[in-house]
Amino acid sequence: MLPPRRVRRVTGPLLLVALAAAALVLLPVLVLASAVASIVLPGRWRALRLLGFLLVYLALEVTGLVVAGLLWLRAGCGRRLHTPASRRAHYAALRRLLDAVMRAAQRLFALRLVTDGTSWSPLDDGVPGSPDAMLVLSRHAGPGDSFLLVNTLMNRDHLRQPRIVLKDVLQLDPLIDVYLNRLPNHFVPAERTDGYRSEDAIAGLARDLGEEDALLIFPEGANFTPRRKVRAIERLRGRGLDSAVRRAEAMRHVLPPRPAGVSAALGAAPHADVVFVAHTGLEHLSTVRDLWQGLPMDKTLHLRWWFVPAAEVPRGPAEQTDWLYRWWETIDAWISTTAQAEAGPAPGRGDRRTGS
Repeated sequence: MLPPRRVRRVTGPLLLVALAAAALVLLPVLVLASAVASIVLPGRWRALRLLGFLLVYLALEVTGLVVAGLLWLRAGCGRRLHTPASRRAHYAALRRLLDAVMRAAQRLFALRLVTDGTSWSPLDDGVPGSPDAMLVLSRHAGPGDSFLLVNTLMNRDHLRQPRIVLKDVLQLDPLIDVYLNRLPNHFVPAERTDGYRSEDAIAGLARDLGEEDALLIFPEGANFTPRRKVRAIERLRGRGLDSAVRRAEAMRHVLPPRPAGVSAALGAAPHADVVFVAHTGLEHLSTVRDLWQGLPMDKTLHLRWWFVPAAEVPRGPAEQTDWLYRWWETIDAWISTTAQAEAGPAPGRGDRRTGS
């Protein structure tokens, strides 16, 4: 259970500042220890790179909280936090912070981001006043995907103001807690109270989506693991959804999507275009241990977008569920194809060619 918001708003920043001060005092020791650890760890200077990124992230957290405090003062000590001008200022600050995080990650870990296929960016002119609201439905694959997607939505090519449905535990991060609670987002509680329906909250976020907005939903609800896939299939089987069970069993890289939240968003925002998103390269990073053991370095991350105009989105519940599963099967197939291409041809087959 999360601490109350008032407690988080005091203890979170204090702990963050204390951690930053300790890191500054111990910097020579941390650098030396990381350099020694990098000698025995796989990869080129793994521990040193990770330390560099953590220090950058910590500095940006502190900077972001200072900026948040200034924005609070500018908004009349919080009285005008929810005005359009204040929201734009918060989105602008988030955009710069996320851009700095992603640039640091790409440089320190030598990562390259490639967008495969046709991007939806030509449909956005990169200035406020883009043509349509957007509902973005993404594969769920760890916290790294959230940073990547939100940064892409907010960058200078798109300038979207994202609204996000995410787990409430992420509010333990002081920067996320402060900024995302000041903006139109929804944190799904781990412990549901009587009468709570996340679908109602999602519909509320979607109802007034404007031309600069994008609602980001992860229909799987959690990162893919074999155990979670088994549990998801058992839930479908228990509800007698035999067709959904067969389709879920055939998908290798994703969990079966949950259509209720998507249907709620589509019903509340029938004017919104839909963008489906898949990516590879960050799916195995869910914990600190994952970062230490499987940090991606010197590799390419692949991102793929599919655009569906609002006029082509089915409106019946059954049709929407089938449509969502078909897109998730497309995402699963793309992940398989991309993984095979990254792995290269099988031994002894490098000189073969296939025709269509």
